[in-house]
Amino acid sequence: MSGHALSIEEVVENFEFLEDWDARYAYLVELGEALPAMDESLRTEDNRVHACMSKLWVCPTADSAHEERLDYQGDCDTAIIKGVLALLIGVMSGRTRDDILSLDMERLFDELKLAEHLSQNRHVGIYAIVDLMKAQARGTEAGSPPAARSA
Repeated sequence: MSGHALSIEEVVENFEFLEDWDARYAYLVELGEALPAMDESLRTEDNRVHACMSKLWVCPTADSAHEERLDYQGDCDTAIIKGVLALLIGVMSGRTRDDILSLDMERLFDELKLAEHLSQNRHVGIYAIVDLMKAQARGTEAGSPPAARSA
């Protein structure tokens, strides 16, 4: 996912273009289907989102073109949550550690109205994904690429 990070505004505009929640749901599923395969070696317990009901992993890697920026890889066994993961990867990848930590993901979720359309358990899981992604970014030292984490 190296390259241009999606802004929260771009994501919101993409969603506003879609007429109803059914179209938005289909869009999220399509995003998940388009998510590149995750390297099997990154499917570790440290990279797993344990608070999520789905089996979900996410891991930062160094952006090959800009070492100060992070990219994320991830995978999930549930179509809709994999789509949300793809959306989060699109927003967080290509940014510096500090940029990732300062993102207002609460605003994104509010503007997309995810809480209104996903179950409470899934909503908790989505916040757990963001928490892990930010914790992973926080755990990387500025200027040093993140290493693949092992169990």
